[in-house]
Amino acid sequence: MTTLVATDSTGGSTMGLDDKIGNKGEELKGKAKEATGKATDDEKLEAEGRGDQAGANLKQAGEKIKDVFKS
Repeated sequence: MTTLVATDSTGGSTMGLDDKIGNKGEELKGKAKEATGKATDDEKLEAEGRGDQAGANLKQAGEKIKDVFKS
């Protein structure tokens, strides 16, 4: 699997694009689960969706912190 890496204007690497896309996909999946849970009155699915979103947000924050220390 090839990892695409974005670079900033100084030539340093930033969060890999595949990680960024994957984390955003997980966040969107969580939003969809939450919305489906609300629509079907399924509290478990709704909570699962919120959990997926929180996990994705934590991963995104962790990647940003790694980027700061790479600079």
